[in-house]
Amino acid sequence: MKIAIIGAGNIGGAIACGLAKGSIFKASDIICTTRSAESLAKIKAMHPDFVLTHDNREAAQAADILVLAVKPWRVEEIVNEIKPVLDFDKQMIVSVAAGVTFDQLNTFLTKDLEYDCMVTPTIFRVMPNTAIEVMHSMTFVSSRNASEEQTNLLLQIFNELGNAMLIEERLMAAGTALASSGIAFAMRYIRAVIEGGVELGFYPREAQEIVVNTVKGAVELLLANQTNPETEIDKVTTPGGITIKGLNEMELSGFTSSVIRGLKASK
Repeated sequence: MKIAIIGAGNIGGAIACGLAKGSIFKASDIICTTRSAESLAKIKAMHPDFVLTHDNREAAQAADILVLAVKPWRVEEIVNEIKPVLDFDKQMIVSVAAGVTFDQLNTFLTKDLEYDCMVTPTIFRVMPNTAIEVMHSMTFVSSRNASEEQTNLLLQIFNELGNAMLIEERLMAAGTALASSGIAFAMRYIRAVIEGGVELGFYPREAQEIVVNTVKGAVELLLANQTNPETEIDKVTTPGGITIKGLNEMELSGFTSSVIRGLKASK
């Protein structure tokens, strides 16, 4: 089984790296395309066995799974370029372009074909985050015209790269805010704590080591105990203690409401 990533830039390259570390694809089964020689060189440096080309048609024709990882405004252009060589009976189309809907993708794929298209394409919308490069992405998957077997294969692929959740298309924008933009929000929290740690007397590297491992520990607690955050917070907020004072001060400054407003603005 071969997979082609059309537009192996930041997110496309991260997907390729994650796939190469998994068990489903060998690096030699992963075809990557970019427009520039410089970008191809970067992908080559990630893994020497990637199959690299500037020819999107060549890559699309050779793949069982085709990943469209270009910018949203380039999706129609790329689809028009490759659709004469696509075989809807055998191939699955996966789009990671934010905001490009199933209806749009279906129209792009089937409009103005030279033959009477009786087969509807199998399309997936997939929204990973950049942690897919290190196999820790929270990835959302939606499907159209896909069999249970095809859907399970996509979930298997992306579960190997972290955690994959099958959702309705209507939740894709919300998922993007929570998990894709959410990487940046988590990084901003970490940066803020580093700055606070420096103000409290630690060197920046020390403060970063502290907060990264603290956040990691918090996540591991939730995963291991299958509890909610409030339960774990209660364990460390003793009456009159310093933790509850810090939490209350953060809430007075609008911590929770700021996070919620940021998520809504990103949707």
